[in-house]
Amino acid sequence: MSETNDIRYRRLWIGALIIALAGCTRTTTMVEPAVETPVTPATAIEPTPEPAPEPAPPAEAVAAQRAAELACTRVTIAAAGDIMLGTDYPENRLADDDGRSLLADVATVFTDADIAFGNLEGVLMDGGDPVKQCRDPSACYLFRSPARYARHLADAGFTVMSLANNHARDFGEVGRTASMAALDAAGIRHSGRVGDIATWPSGRIKTALIAFSPFADSHPMLDLDAARASVAALETTHDLIIVSFHGGAEGVDAARIPFTEEVYFGEKRGNVTAFARAMIDAGADLVLGHGPHVPRAMEVYRDRLIAYSLGNFATWYGISISGDKGLAPILVATLDGNGRFVSGEIVSAIQARPFGPQLDRRHRAYERIWELTEQDFGGGGIRFQNGGGFFPADDTRPGCPPQPEPQPAPPARPAS
Repeated sequence: MSETNDIRYRRLWIGALIIALAGCTRTTTMVEPAVETPVTPATAIEPTPEPAPEPAPPAEAVAAQRAAELACTRVTIAAAGDIMLGTDYPENRLADDDGRSLLADVATVFTDADIAFGNLEGVLMDGGDPVKQCRDPSACYLFRSPARYARHLADAGFTVMSLANNHARDFGEVGRTASMAALDAAGIRHSGRVGDIATWPSGRIKTALIAFSPFADSHPMLDLDAARASVAALETTHDLIIVSFHGGAEGVDAARIPFTEEVYFGEKRGNVTAFARAMIDAGADLVLGHGPHVPRAMEVYRDRLIAYSLGNFATWYGISISGDKGLAPILVATLDGNGRFVSGEIVSAIQARPFGPQLDRRHRAYERIWELTEQDFGGGGIRFQNGGGFFPADDTRPGCPPQPEPQPAPPARPAS
């Protein structure tokens, strides 16, 4: 073998060996060990915290704010005394026009007020037998007006009536129930029987009227503790409380207030000043008296107005209207929403049969109440003015907060 061939042979052998070794060798792919990349958790979106609720203001602060608001609110009450528009018992003593015009001359005084009050003597009832026994029926003081007469009261503007007096039960509790039903049908509230309270529960000023008397089954005027409790209970749910009472002696000799217990024909008729002031102390804001058939004095007590008797008002044949008994004052009292007396007026009227109460340009009812107030209370904390108006002598009411000036409207945007 030549040297050339030997070299070729070696090269071929080495190449074959390399190929063989390559076929027997497993090629391994290098894989980097798996390294767990830390996953950053998505940032949680924190909810926007709700603002912490502001703490509720103290009850005293709420009450003070409410009182400040009510101090700038005004409520007008028109009030009259005894009303009996005619009786058909024991014989027909009704007006020729069925009583429709008896209140026409004074109606606007009541329709202009927020609340219009009167004391209903007798019952509104069709038929029925009296409970009171009379030896002489022709001189018997029993009053029964037809139930339809409630409509006359509503048409004149009355919104609430007292049924707490010595004639509300002339025909027993059946008669008073009939009166209540007749007034309800005419849209007139009432108070008198125990538990019967007139209320105006809605609106900005929640108001109640409760009527007392010294007579059976009425809110008791002679039980001062019970009367105080009734008024105090109303104060927890009402802004304005009106108290009516039928008390005191009767007749022209009863115009002056005796400041003691009054008795009439053997009946206890109450100590009217002690009663009225106790009602104010318990939470009442206006006290309206009636019963003596003549006007009595007024006073301002703890910033509240008390009228001790509004006398007769519209009493058809059967009740005397001689002298002071013919005076028919209408009290118009303006109070703020807290019950403080702001201003008043006595609209003087007089009864002149065969008509109902007529407006009196001589202001005799006002002059008489002014005179009695000076005599019994030394002015009663009231500043009188000629013509019928009167005001608190010492007005210490808090002032109203200034009202914001109205802002002018922005100028109109020009059309493009």
